[in-house]
Amino acid sequence: MALLDKHGVIEKNATLLLIFSFLVVTIGGIVEIAPLFYLENTIEKVEGVRPYTPLELTGRDIYVREGCYVCHSQMIRPMRDEVERYGHYSLAAESMYDHPFQWGSKRTGPDLARVGNRYSDAWHVDHLTNPQSVVPESVMPKYGFLKHRMIEPTYIEDRLKTDQLVGVPYTSEMIANAKADFAAQVNPDGETDGLTARYGAKVNIRNFDGQPGISEMDALIAYLQVLGTMVDFSTFEPVASR
Repeated sequence: MALLDKHGVIEKNATLLLIFSFLVVTIGGIVEIAPLFYLENTIEKVEGVRPYTPLELTGRDIYVREGCYVCHSQMIRPMRDEVERYGHYSLAAESMYDHPFQWGSKRTGPDLARVGNRYSDAWHVDHLTNPQSVVPESVMPKYGFLKHRMIEPTYIEDRLKTDQLVGVPYTSEMIANAKADFAAQVNPDGETDGLTARYGAKVNIRNFDGQPGISEMDALIAYLQVLGTMVDFSTFEPVASR
């Protein structure tokens, strides 16, 4: 009873309640966060995960600029209904080079974590140009203007250098060849050996929007087509089960 009386004093005094609440949250935060600074690596490394190519990175910036993240998450939670609908649950390593990451639970449209290579480039062009033409019930706005906005890799080296500063392992070779790799990814008939040597043989190389030049539509589709394709989940085994 005496303990309850003392607790009542805290509940009735706003200042004491604020102080003790702050102490509890502080101690809890330290217990959860401090160990992370002493772990060698807080994210399990997964084979296949690589930095985005210059074109994919540009497409990702367009994705963020247009607010696609407002209606589409990129996080499949380990729940049966989500895994059956979207595919393998999301791994932290898949987003280790995302700044900022696109995880979340807000979905007006479907989750896009595994959308890569699920639909053809032509489908994406149609969907972005007029979403209702392929999904009649869609409330997504039209993004057909992206086809008419041509882009140049003027600042792409600086963009890679910026991500390098926050830990993305872009090499000096990747940065030096950023403009060439940007152009090579939409030209399968050109010199693409350097691009595949730097980013892997699985890189999507083609004219994504089917028209001359490099448009924002090309970049955005290149980004969408790589989502969820880096990890081979047919061979993936979590560390705990090995």
